[in-house]
This record gives sequence, structure tokens and C-alpha cells, in this order.
Amino acid sequence: MNNLQKYRFRCTLGFGDIYGQIMIWLIVIFITLASALALWSSSRQIYALATVGLIVVLSLPFLLFAFVTTLLNHIEMEPMDSTEEELSNAQDIITSRPAEAAG
Repeated sequence: MNNLQKYRFRCTLGFGDIYGQIMIWLIVIFITLASALALWSSSRQIYALATVGLIVVLSLPFLLFAFVTTLLNHIEMEPMDSTEEELSNAQDIITSRPAEAAG
């Protein structure tokens, strides 16, 4: 039972990985605002607000799905060898000590 191997989780996500997704979403928002501005008149104000609301509400789930799947694709799980395991245990012991009062 003591043969359980420890794993190290690492996130390799960088800004360049989500930069394209952010740019596309900003383009969608600006096009939505432009269409709302085109619809904005004295008789169609409710249509302009409904257009902005509808596009934002419909695009947010796709944006969140893209972010979450990109994040999950950049999480790596590496097995730790015995020396890394000993270093990790030593660091755990060091960080779990209570602070000594300076006298």
C-alpha cells in the first residue's frame, strides 16, 4: 500500500494560449455594439438593448467553455521520483512548523 506514487500538477497556460479567444470575443462585442447603435432610434431602443443583451448572454457560455477547455488542456500531471518526493516532504515539514517567538 506504500507504493502509491505522488504526482506533481503543473499548469503551462500562457497568455498567448487565450489571446485569440479574447480577441474574437472582443470583435463579437464591438460588432454587437455597432449593430445596437445602428438600431438606436426613438422607436427601436428596446430592440437595440435586446440585441446587446442577447448576444452577450449567448456568447458568454461559449467563451467560458473555450477558456475552461484551454485551461484543462494545459494541466500536466507528472510522476515524482524519489528525490523530488523527499524534497517535497522536507518542504512540507519546514512550512508546517509554527513560527518561533523572537525573545
